[in-house]
Amino acid sequence: MGRFGLIIAAVLVVVGISSVFVVHEGERAIVSRFGKVIKADNNQDKVFEPGIHLKVPIIDKIRYLDARIQTLDGAADRFVTSEKKDLMVDSYVKWRIKDFSKYYLSTNGGIKANAESLLQRKINNDLRTEFGRRTIKEIVSGSRDELQTDALKNAAESAKDLGIEVVDVRVKQINLPANVSNSIYQRMRAERQAVAKEHRAQGREKAEIIRATTDANVEIQIAEAQRKALKERGEGDAQAAKIYADVYSKDPEFYAFLRSLEAYRESFNNNSDVMVLEPDSEFFRYMKSETGK
Repeated sequence: MGRFGLIIAAVLVVVGISSVFVVHEGERAIVSRFGKVIKADNNQDKVFEPGIHLKVPIIDKIRYLDARIQTLDGAADRFVTSEKKDLMVDSYVKWRIKDFSKYYLSTNGGIKANAESLLQRKINNDLRTEFGRRTIKEIVSGSRDELQTDALKNAAESAKDLGIEVVDVRVKQINLPANVSNSIYQRMRAERQAVAKEHRAQGREKAEIIRATTDANVEIQIAEAQRKALKERGEGDAQAAKIYADVYSKDPEFYAFLRSLEAYRESFNNNSDVMVLEPDSEFFRYMKSETGK
């Protein structure tokens, strides 16, 4: 009897524990029994608030639903403007469950992936409508806030049948499709390259002008310097010739002697110099004369 009593007590404990479920803060719970959602007194699906609640063990199934604000950040999608231009739009949605019983039924048991898939379609349809009413210039130049406000209003209305409250709709980024962007970038690059070539050509032209002007100035300065040098050299030679002539006219013998000394100095300036002359050459006439004449 004692062992049987322990078994009974253990079974009761297990049954008691399995009869209790806890709903945490930020959650709601829906209980289904034999595949049907438990109804409240007003014949509406009963939603359990945070706290400790009772259920029928084994038979009742608990589905916990997140009551906090969720973020739906899907992949960028293609939209068409009123000008029939394609745009790649990246957006996100802030949402939360407002009607838990409707959410549970419309999403096949409160499955979040199903809810986000349905909500994404509705949001994309609303955004597609708003983009289709505007041009690219209107979208880019400042009406994005108006677009987001209209999209939020439409999304909030269309998401009611899912039991979802759309808190916010935001457009993060708007881009052109990759093929369009590449063609635009290539055209911009070609335009910039053409401008760069024009600037380079103008720079080369100015460089050639500056170089030619500089070369002409250098040639003029060199020619002027050479002219002055020749003039001064000619004046110096003339003055030297005049001096020589004056000296020669005063004392021809001394002049001849002085010129011979200069010739000796220039001839014997280097020890390796060799001269082949006859002994009675006129070149040594002052060296052979005992009187120096």
